[in-house]
Amino acid sequence: MNHAPRLAARRVGIDTFRENVAYLHRECPIVRAEGFIALAKIDLSVNGDGRDISAVLNVVDDERIVAPSEIGLSEQAFEQLGAPEGTQIAIAHAEPPASLHCLHRKIAGERLVRDEWMAIVADIAQRRYSKIELAAFVVACSQFELDRDEVAHLTEAMTAAGRKLDWQERPVVDKHCIGGIPGNRTSMLVVPIVAAHGMLIPKTSSRAITSPAGTADTMEVLATVELGFDRLAEIAHQLRGCLACGSVAELSPADDVLISVERPLRLDSPGQMVASILSKKRASGSTHMVLDIPVGPSAKVRSMSEAQRLKKLFEYVSRHVGMTLDAVITDGRQPIGNGIGPVLEARDVMQVLSGDPAGPNDLRQKALRLAGRVIEFDPDVRGGDGFGIARDILDSGRALQKMNEIIDAQGRRQDVPPLGRLTLDVLAGRDGFVEAIDNLEIATIARLAGAPKVSGAGVDLFRKLGDRVRADDVLYRIYADYPADLEFARRMSDRFSAYRIGDKEPSPHAFVEF
Repeated sequence: MNHAPRLAARRVGIDTFRENVAYLHRECPIVRAEGFIALAKIDLSVNGDGRDISAVLNVVDDERIVAPSEIGLSEQAFEQLGAPEGTQIAIAHAEPPASLHCLHRKIAGERLVRDEWMAIVADIAQRRYSKIELAAFVVACSQFELDRDEVAHLTEAMTAAGRKLDWQERPVVDKHCIGGIPGNRTSMLVVPIVAAHGMLIPKTSSRAITSPAGTADTMEVLATVELGFDRLAEIAHQLRGCLACGSVAELSPADDVLISVERPLRLDSPGQMVASILSKKRASGSTHMVLDIPVGPSAKVRSMSEAQRLKKLFEYVSRHVGMTLDAVITDGRQPIGNGIGPVLEARDVMQVLSGDPAGPNDLRQKALRLAGRVIEFDPDVRGGDGFGIARDILDSGRALQKMNEIIDAQGRRQDVPPLGRLTLDVLAGRDGFVEAIDNLEIATIARLAGAPKVSGAGVDLFRKLGDRVRADDVLYRIYADYPADLEFARRMSDRFSAYRIGDKEPSPHAFVEF
C-alpha cells in the first residue's frame, strides 16, 4: 500500500460495535478518482508496518463529520489502527477475504472441514467481513445445524484466533451456564467460594446477549470488569479468582464479533453456543469446567431429551479441545433469585454472601451445589464432599471476604448505581397459586425497562413458583429510569404478565441431576 493515496486520520466519535467503519467526504478526490462507494470494503495502513485494518466505507456530505482531506474512523477502527489523529493513512480497495468462498458454501448449507473453519474464523477475527456478511453466516449456521465435528472445528478455530492464558498449573477450573434463566447469578457466588478453597478459577464472561444481565454486567455494578490481559492474570494468580469481561483480554476475539451480530438477531444456536462457551474457556486457560444446563418450559432447553443431546455435544467438543467437563442439568422452570437486572442481581449476590436472611435461598442452594461440583475437581476432595465444603466456606464468611478482595483488586466502584427511579407494581388478578413463570416473558419485561444498559432497571420478584397469592398481591415490581422504558415494560406486562395463577399448587417435581 506504499503507493496508495493518503488522507489524514480523524477520530469520529461513533460506536459501531465490533465493526470497523471509515468515513470519506463525497467531495474527497479519492472518492471520485478511485471509485470508492458506500459500503465498499477498504484497507487502511499507516506505514505498511503490520497495523493494517479493513473497514466498511460510509460516504458523508457534512464536513463537520469529516473534511474532503480527511478519513474518519469509528471508535473501533481508530483503536484497532493504533495511530494518533492527523496520521497520514494509506487507503486502497480491499481484496475479498480469502475465506469468502468457504463462507458462501456454509450459507448454501454445505458442510465445512477444519481448514475452512480456520480460514473463516481468522478473517472474522481480523474484521474482514461486514456485518451483512456475518449476519448471513450466523443465520446459515443456525438454519443448517452444524454437526458435532463442525462445532469442534469452529471451537478450535475460535480459540486459535486470539490470545491464550497458560496458568502453568492444573486444574484451572470454571463454571458456566448456557443462559436463558433470568437472575441465576451463581457464578458470582461460585467464584469466591472456590477461590477461598484455594483452587484457581479465573472467571471471564461476556456481557448479556439476549438477557437482562450477564455476569460481567452484574459484576460491573460492584467493580471494574474490563481488565487488560496482564492485569487479569495478576489478580487471578494473587487471589485465585477474578470476575472479568473476557472480550477486553482478547480471548477468542472472533466470538466477540459474532456475538455483536447474534445479539440484535436474538440467535443463539446450539453449535455456536457450544463453540462460543468452550473457545472462551480454553482461551482463558481453563482445564476443568462445570456446565449448568437449565431445563424448563420457557428455558433455552425445553425438554430432557434436548438437554441430553446438548450435554453430549458439549462433552464431545470439550474432549476434542482437551477440557474436562461436568455438565449438570438443572431446574429451569423459573428465574433463580429475586432480582432481574444488574443492580438487583448484585444485591441478591451480596445478600447471600453476607448471610442476609432476605437473600434468595434458591440462589444460595444452587450456587452451593455448583460450587461443590467444582470443588470436587480437586484431587484431594472425595466425590460427594464438595457441597459440605462449599457450605462451610460460605457460612464462615470466607467467601464474602474473598469477594471483597476480588472487588478491591479489580477496582471497587465508589458510585454504585441506584435502582431505577420509576417503579410499577404488577398485581395478581385472582386468588390461587403461582403455577408457572415464563422466563422469556419476564426477561423481556426487564429488558424493555432498560436492563442491562441501564444498570438500575429490571424486575424484582415477590412471588415464586408454588406460592399462594390473593388478588391484588404484588407479583413483581418493575424498575426503570425513563418514562418511555417504563411504558414499554408496562405494555408488555399488560399483554403477558409472565405469571400464570391457577387453583392447584404445582408439583415440585423437576427433572434435574442434583
